[in-house]
Amino acid sequence: MDGKEKQGIIWAAAAYLLWGILPIYWKLLGHVPSSEILAHRIFWAFITTMAVVLITGQAGKLKADFLELWKRKKEFWSLFAASVLVSGNWFLFIWAVNNGHIVQTSLGYYINPLLSILLGIIFLKERLLAAEKVAVLLAAAGVLIITISFGQFPWLSFGLAMSFAFYGLLKKTIHLDALRGLTIETAFIAPFAAVYLAVVFAGGDSAFLHSGSKSATLLVLSGAATAVPLVLFAKGAQNIPLYLLGFLQYIAPTLMLFLGVIIYGEPFGLIELIAFSFIWSGLILVTASKFRLMRKMRAASAK
Repeated sequence: MDGKEKQGIIWAAAAYLLWGILPIYWKLLGHVPSSEILAHRIFWAFITTMAVVLITGQAGKLKADFLELWKRKKEFWSLFAASVLVSGNWFLFIWAVNNGHIVQTSLGYYINPLLSILLGIIFLKERLLAAEKVAVLLAAAGVLIITISFGQFPWLSFGLAMSFAFYGLLKKTIHLDALRGLTIETAFIAPFAAVYLAVVFAGGDSAFLHSGSKSATLLVLSGAATAVPLVLFAKGAQNIPLYLLGFLQYIAPTLMLFLGVIIYGEPFGLIELIAFSFIWSGLILVTASKFRLMRKMRAASAK
């Protein structure tokens, strides 16, 4: 393992660690409506990324990126759709955390990589390995157990998993610098967020200036809380193999599960343990399969 790969692991792990503990941040804003938190998150993420672009002298590159993207209409509208999807994902996540459903968010992000495999087959014509077929069946069994136990389908978990899986699928087709891409992405939705915040403020219902300086500061910093892990993730992804990145991604939902059960006392009984065990088994199977495949490829290339 060379220095770049080690550095990449540190960057990626840091991103997933931050994502894993992000529920703590949103819990501090539990008194603010989820829709207002989302609007602030989008607006300040745009302000934060734009500020970094300007400070680092990338304004010219950002303009060139946008003009080039505008020429490629399919990619332009794909990025717009991606921005809508990730905004929906953020709303579901914030609402779930502040309404006592952190364990369900954990389930969603455990399911996400397996859904990404299915989307790859359907839309990118990727072939499914034998281990991946078994993994998908195990995950389906886990979801079925939860559905039968609770008497309803886990829509919240699936909403999180599906929105992020489709977001990843769209982003896979768009080739942009991580920081400048995120700036354009948030620019699509930031005007809607700004209008919403203005309406809420005009109506006297805004928490921004009516819930103390702590809440206002946390809302402003929500932009950095959004942008920093995304930039760290992008830096890590550039320097480590995809299979290793896939393995590291389980850090976030594991931390979320720990927070939900141990810190915030959400229920996690035998049924949940059995269901999660099916899904964990599928993830372990996929990860082990990827490791074996990569070892074979490296051994073949070394000959």
